[in-house]
Amino acid sequence: MIYPLVLDLAADGVPVTVTCRVLGFSTQAFYKWKKAPVTQRDWDDAHLIHAARSIHADDPAFGYRFIADELPDRGITAGENRVARLCSQERIWSVFSKKRGLIRKAGPPVHDDLVDRRFTAEAADELWLTDITEHRTDEGKLYLCAIKDVWSNRIVGYSIDSRMKASLAVSALDNAVAQRGPTGTIVHSDRGSQFRSRKFVHTLSHNALRGSMGRVGACGDNAAMESFFALLQKNVLDRQRWSTREQLRLAIVTWIERTYHRKRRQRRLGKLTPIEFETIKRAAHAA
Repeated sequence: MIYPLVLDLAADGVPVTVTCRVLGFSTQAFYKWKKAPVTQRDWDDAHLIHAARSIHADDPAFGYRFIADELPDRGITAGENRVARLCSQERIWSVFSKKRGLIRKAGPPVHDDLVDRRFTAEAADELWLTDITEHRTDEGKLYLCAIKDVWSNRIVGYSIDSRMKASLAVSALDNAVAQRGPTGTIVHSDRGSQFRSRKFVHTLSHNALRGSMGRVGACGDNAAMESFFALLQKNVLDRQRWSTREQLRLAIVTWIERTYHRKRRQRRLGKLTPIEFETIKRAAHAA
């Protein structure tokens, strides 16, 4: 807002008409503002809206709740209802898309259900969830198998391939084991053939991991894993048309490693990112 400058210059003897002409606006506009100047609340709202636009530009999947969580890092304190009102006013909305489901035939379980829909963990590598999603490119489909640690919501292992074979799940599990070195971890999945394969079951046993499988048709059975895929769908998969599998693969890896792990705060983690949560908890445990 530049109108206050006109008042300052007028106090120094510079005519209002001259200042308005030099600055490129009419005297009528200035006097209209002078009659009803901008309040401090208007200023604060303007700063909040600017910050909200900046946060949303960094990650268009952020709705008003996540934006409200990010504002304190930018020196702005505001209630969630106020943020919601201003975001709605300025049409700052989370990217929304309907999750396209991956249809896989479920078979008989090769493991008992050790989770029973209790998706909680008291320590790292106590419970992992795994699932597979797909997306189309102009070259054909691309498949992602991801493994999430329930304790920190970190994606501890993943594999991306053009074919949905048992090797896709095995590769993701090998990746997770290499990164975390777990023992006795429960690995919970649905009853897809990839997770019932001999190769996957052998990899679990070889690394002293315990397999767990949910019930067929239980819509909330692996909801914690599906929520991650929903974020991926909004942030990456549905953002544009993907020409090649390699283009989409790089986008998925970049979003997981740079945005999801290091920038996206999660309320269940006390408004920390997965990396921040693990770092703080491990430091506290070491102390």
